[in-house]
Amino acid sequence: MPRPENPRLIDTFGRVATDLRVSLTDRCNLRCTYCMPAEGLDWMPGEQVLTDDELVRLMRIAVETLGVTDIRLTGGEPLLRPGLEDLVARITALEPRPRLSMTTNGIGLAKRAPALAAAGLARINVSLDTIDPATFLEITRRDRLSHVLAGMAAARDAGMTPVKVNAVLMRGINDTEAVALLKFCLAEGYHLRFIEQMPLDAQHGWNRGEMITASEILGMLGEAFSLTPFPVARGGAPAERWLVDGGPGDVGVIASVTRPFCSACERTRLTADGAVRSCLFSNDETDLRALLRAGVRDEEVADAWRATMWGKLAGHEINDAGFAQPIRPMSAIGG
Repeated sequence: MPRPENPRLIDTFGRVATDLRVSLTDRCNLRCTYCMPAEGLDWMPGEQVLTDDELVRLMRIAVETLGVTDIRLTGGEPLLRPGLEDLVARITALEPRPRLSMTTNGIGLAKRAPALAAAGLARINVSLDTIDPATFLEITRRDRLSHVLAGMAAARDAGMTPVKVNAVLMRGINDTEAVALLKFCLAEGYHLRFIEQMPLDAQHGWNRGEMITASEILGMLGEAFSLTPFPVARGGAPAERWLVDGGPGDVGVIASVTRPFCSACERTRLTADGAVRSCLFSNDETDLRALLRAGVRDEEVADAWRATMWGKLAGHEINDAGFAQPIRPMSAIGG
């Protein structure tokens, strides 16, 4: 089917991508067991990573030409990107101004939250799987829990609200902490989102039988709280939400594996080395960096981006017999 003359990031299933996830680096200062090995990975050489000017140019094309309204900065760990505050200021100066958020592990955020907020960063998602120091050390292989908690509080105090917490439960490690995590987040005013563990680890060791499912998570929470469906329509948001004990607090579950939401997906992704991907689980990508460095016009870059999204599959196919885990791990793709 030929692509119609539409400037936006449409696909053949009627979806329109308006949410851009941008990886700023593949590097990370944690070694979470479900993401990478203890020794880390072979990081991208510096010359392969997009420069600030290249990043801003691609985001400007996305906002001005392709209809992107929301941008989330990811990694690896985006706080490791040099000059992040200046980059944030350049992004929020785009017209029309995109809604800008960031997913981080929170290490180093305590000192930088005020400057990031002043530069225009509106909201923070923090990855936190436990509030127990020993378990945090076991999962991340780093004794940095206090730094993460301090970063979350600083982001809240700087006005980057609501601070969202992304948690992955792992069988035999932190699967007894669902209730404790939710109590902590409700008390601190954070919005908790549990995420089913996905096949995106560098070791390719994901095992469906070891994954804590959305149904299990809701069962754990239901033993301590009364959960009722959130009254506002979910739209393209990845999390199903429930009011906790009648509200106003709520909790979400992102069930990418057992309750896929692909039919409402609004996301397009840009890796740190300039590849655009139509899906987190895709093994097909388009090298926009090569186009930029070849000196092509903005419209040619936009056309390549449109063509990539036009070819987006109906779903991620995790539950199909022929599913193949992406070659790139999560740290290289960007969350």
